[in-house]
Amino acid sequence: MRLWRLLSVVAMIAVVVLVVSCGAAPGRGAGADAPPLAAVNPYGGDPAAEGPPQRGGTLVMGTTAEATSFDPTVLNGNSAASAVYDSLMRMTPDGGVEPYLAQSMDSRDGGRTWLLRLRPGVRFHDGTDLDANAVIVNVQRHIDKPTSPGHGSATVIRSMRAVDPLTVEFALTEPVSEFSTLFALSFTEGALGMIVSPAALQRYGDDIGNHPVGAGPFELVEWVRDSRAVLVRNEDYWQPDLPYLDRLEFRPLPDTESRYASVQNGDVDLIFAGYNQELVRALADPNLEVYYGPGDGGEFLRFNFAKPPFDDHRMREAVIRALDVNALAVSQYNGRLVVARSLFGDDSPYHTEAASAAWPAYDPQRARQLVEEYRAGGGDPGFTFTTSTSRVQFAEFVQAQMAAVGIPVELKFYDLAEFTSTVTQSGDFQLTTWVGEVNTAYPGVGKLLGTGGSANHGEYSNPEVDRLLDVARVSPDAAERTRAYQQIELLSGQDLAVAWFSRTYRSTIARREVNGVDRYALGTMWFATAWLAH
Repeated sequence: MRLWRLLSVVAMIAVVVLVVSCGAAPGRGAGADAPPLAAVNPYGGDPAAEGPPQRGGTLVMGTTAEATSFDPTVLNGNSAASAVYDSLMRMTPDGGVEPYLAQSMDSRDGGRTWLLRLRPGVRFHDGTDLDANAVIVNVQRHIDKPTSPGHGSATVIRSMRAVDPLTVEFALTEPVSEFSTLFALSFTEGALGMIVSPAALQRYGDDIGNHPVGAGPFELVEWVRDSRAVLVRNEDYWQPDLPYLDRLEFRPLPDTESRYASVQNGDVDLIFAGYNQELVRALADPNLEVYYGPGDGGEFLRFNFAKPPFDDHRMREAVIRALDVNALAVSQYNGRLVVARSLFGDDSPYHTEAASAAWPAYDPQRARQLVEEYRAGGGDPGFTFTTSTSRVQFAEFVQAQMAAVGIPVELKFYDLAEFTSTVTQSGDFQLTTWVGEVNTAYPGVGKLLGTGGSANHGEYSNPEVDRLLDVARVSPDAAERTRAYQQIELLSGQDLAVAWFSRTYRSTIARREVNGVDRYALGTMWFATAWLAH
């Protein structure tokens, strides 16, 4: 199964800063007759077609925002982190999980106990060994720190011990069939598999986020915030003859137009793009190569189940039926919105047609009826729509659509940082915007839809969904897990847990001389194999 194409929602501040601004272009566009967007090179380039790699050079990249920290336990998005750390395990395009920095990871008792075996001879940038103790120290940091994006997943660990210098045994509180996936998640998802040198932790303490020491292909040598982060080749890298590049340079370019112009005119070699507008333009530019996969989950409106009017199913349905997705596509998505009507995409093994059929269709007349029913029962259908300042045009579109069915909407905007803390963390909203992206169903779907899930800011709760999440987490039977996720998709859709409307547009856009791109479909890039044609 293509597990890592599936949604895994990350409830972390830095990720929110990134994703809440992504999706709709920050301007209007045409193109209603253009073909729908489809996956293109979602996992990277074709080495056979690119030819023999060339050595040397500096790869300059533009990111959507400045990183907060290189500490894996800090709520944070950081495009450079995977270059510093690598990962113990990696997710594969065919849906599995395979060893990477580790040598193997498996369970022989149905998922209750797991053995992680490390490769011999792997050293951190400071020359110390990546051993069993280093893994235990790092995983314990996630367990001890409730704010860590990996905390919720790590708490399933009952105990850890070093069987020998290169082997760690994890004893769990319950069987977890896909426990190894936690060591393959991206940095922004709370990966347990990105390991910091214990010697560096001892030296830098809480400041480790500014002085990262990993075992990845590059090491950080300069970080001027809001300007650049420079990394140089790790001459003692565990993979022979890699990396190919001498240096990496990451430049924060938060303005979408400037970011795209920078890769188009050659100021940078590659950008990490978030907007539909960048993706559509790049696909039409013969000088650029695009890497994109829509994945699962996507953009949605989040209802607050704890407050009127969205504690009532009728009002959630009214909002969905009032939203003309086709008009939204033309006005703000260049006519090329990838429509989402369910948790999983059509090509996911976890998707069923029943879930799509159950989703409310655009029907403003029915929406008006639902609003009047709610009003007749004493309810006030008016609400405040809260979002970030980057989504003003989108909010105005929603406001107009709601007005057409008799729902008065007040708009409230925050800058991205304040939006994260004031709205999402406190639950102080009635309706808001969100982007739910994850590479795997476990643990992402539980975070989004499980009662008390770290990304379930709307306080949605369904005991049957919780039971099915338990089944999917524990069962060693892939077919049973698939059936559980299919039912979760259907039930959460029937409950209208969130208002899906679009898949995501996270892409990597590079100039033609960039080769060896290796990425997860939803954006994380690995840098050991990247090279530049001279």
